[in-house]
Amino acid sequence: MSPANVHTKPEKHGEVLTAVSDGLVALLKEFYGRGPTRVKSYYEDDLVVCVLRGGFSRVEQTLLDGGRGAAVIDQRMAFQELMRGRFEAVIEDATGRRVIGFMSGNQQDPDMMCEVFMLSPTDLVGEHEVPVRSRS
Repeated sequence: MSPANVHTKPEKHGEVLTAVSDGLVALLKEFYGRGPTRVKSYYEDDLVVCVLRGGFSRVEQTLLDGGRGAAVIDQRMAFQELMRGRFEAVIEDATGRRVIGFMSGNQQDPDMMCEVFMLSPTDLVGEHEVPVRSRS
């Protein structure tokens, strides 16, 4: 096998996964005052998924303990939508590919956040469907 045919995906792939995990944890820590305590990222083809555990603020934990979990989930979803560009920038910097879809989900028991990113190019979305945008 010639050097040109050697498959080097694992090293690069691992670096991408580390950049995704570290970048999302740092972003959440910056704005929540503490970050998730566990994280695992996946990157395959045109999809990046990051599952994060822990990291509720004291206020959020108090609301959860008081039966107001829906308020915590609503607030986190609003935050993630507001921060969409920053979340996408972490993934684009790590993968070198444009994010064309971002979906987020949260649950309380067990506590998990799931961030899902669709990358371009993909055979699921035509180039004519992807809006043109400028990064500031």
